[in-house]
Amino acid sequence: MSLRLEKCTVNDLKTLQEISFETFNDTFAKQNSPENMNAYLDNAYTDEKLTTELQTPHSTFFFLYKDDELAGYLKVNTDKAQTEAIAVNALEIERIYIRSTHKRQGLGRYLIDQACNLAVKKGKETIWLGVWEHNQPARAFYQTMGFVRQGQHSFFMGDDEQTDFIMVKNVHS
Repeated sequence: MSLRLEKCTVNDLKTLQEISFETFNDTFAKQNSPENMNAYLDNAYTDEKLTTELQTPHSTFFFLYKDDELAGYLKVNTDKAQTEAIAVNALEIERIYIRSTHKRQGLGRYLIDQACNLAVKKGKETIWLGVWEHNQPARAFYQTMGFVRQGQHSFFMGDDEQTDFIMVKNVHS
């Protein structure tokens, strides 16, 4: 099995948009109303929004390829690109999505490891992420990867206010 990360650019917009819709829908559609899913998807992954995100300084998207097939992606933020000020000198994992056909193959672990390596290269001490309180498989996975719950914040899925747990990890532990 060969794995590689490739930094995304604005030229990858349509591919990023397609995999974002696919993976978000696969992960959350069963637990949310179609109206709230559509409201979120119609806003979160527009050409304009993704183009802005791709061009934001200190924010980077990486496609994950397994044996030359697009398997998922990772989005990380540092400095002012972070969505919240959770920790001093930190890297945020804003998105980590694996296609359903590639789950349970160690790819999430690979992406977390790559995010940790990137954090160390950038001189960061902490990595953090938000995970939906009802996404038990993801919460358990992050705990096995050394993340601990530090707080929570609201996340809006359409008009439904939901709770994301904030989980942090020291990259040197």
